[in-house]
This record gives sequence, C-alpha cells and structure tokens, in this order.
Amino acid sequence: MIENTINRIRRNHGLEHATIHVLSEGHKRFSAQGNSDHRGFHLNIYGDVTEEEVAAAVAEAHRRLRAGERHLAVHPNCGTVLVTTAMLATLAAQAVFTFEQWRAEKTPSPRAGDQVPSSSGGGLGRGSAVPSPSGGGLGRGSSALTLLNSLPSATLAVVGALIVGRPLGITLQERYTVDGDIRDLEVASIRPVRLSPVTRLFQLLLTAGNRALPPHAYFVRTVGGEE
Repeated sequence: MIENTINRIRRNHGLEHATIHVLSEGHKRFSAQGNSDHRGFHLNIYGDVTEEEVAAAVAEAHRRLRAGERHLAVHPNCGTVLVTTAMLATLAAQAVFTFEQWRAEKTPSPRAGDQVPSSSGGGLGRGSAVPSPSGGGLGRGSSALTLLNSLPSATLAVVGALIVGRPLGITLQERYTVDGDIRDLEVASIRPVRLSPVTRLFQLLLTAGNRALPPHAYFVRTVGGEE
C-alpha cells in the first residue's frame, strides 16, 4: 500500500517535471512551479500560457515519457536539488565554524591574572594582568575573532558545497523522488483551481511580482502508476 503510493507520487512528480520541460520548449517568457502527491500534481504557471497549451503540454509530456524519454522526469530546479544544496552549504559552513572554535579553544592563551611584560621597562609592570573572560575582557572578543577568522574558509567551503550540491541533488532526485518510467499512469483530468497562498508566494519569488507574468493554477489528476 505504502509502496504503491510512493510509486504514484514519484511518477506524478516525473510527469510534472516533463510538463514543465515541454512548456519551456515552446514558451520562453514564463515561470512554473509545481508539487506532486498521490492524486496528481498542482502546476502554477506565471505568464501568458493558456489552459489549452497547458493541457497540450501535459499530453505531450505523457507521450514522450511513454516513448522512453525518461530524462524529462528530472529537472535541475527541483526542490530536491535546492534542499540538497542548501543542506550541504549549511553543513559545510557549520563544520568550518566548529573546527575554528575547537582550534581556538586548544590554542594556549594567557591565564586570567597572569602578568605580561611592561612596554616601558621590559619587565613586569603593575596593573598589566590579563583580564578574565568572565569580566567581559577576552571571552567575547575572542569568539568574534574566531568567527572572523573562519569566514574565508567557510566561504570556500560553501562554494564547494554549491558546486557539489547540484549534481548530487539531481542524482538523488533521479534515484529517489521521481520516476521517468510512468508505466500505466494516465491523465484523468486537468482543471484550473483557485490561486492559493503558495501560488502567490512563488509569484513573488519567481517573478518579483511582475504583472506581465500573471499567475494561473491547475490541478492535473492522474490514475494508475502504482505498480
């Protein structure tokens, strides 16, 4: 039961991506966003794309997947890729900060109350004791210095994570979150739906609220695709 549901979600997800690929071949000035579940997929279109063109793209995507063009099920801007890249970048930065903090703690430093050489006489001067971290002296400043010192390494680590994250995310997507082999999956219906808060949010994110790219929302219901 659970396995059948997962199979349907993955195949719906693949059909969603294939539909966006087909739309991209015929329309250059538009954006799209979707999400899939066991019933089918929601498709949000931003631009002058008619309902008939959306229906034609779904049918074409379904036909091409059936014909063996399974690569259409994978999309480089899928949420799987974005989440994978974000997680790698976060882990890379956190690892660098943690290492720098550990190294700073292991580095010997003057103890509170120790005297340091006087700049005037070369000996030990009065009142030249190292302040205690508990007194607001070196503790807070050293933490800020550690953070500052780790920024170049953290930046380099994040850049590396961004480079690695995209191909890794595409591989994970292809293996776990989509399936280009749609088997007996069929499109049952395509209907416009009311614009949701999610649709409005992605309109702002993808088009910066450009009124020349009006939003349209559709739900594509499917049947089959469980085996």
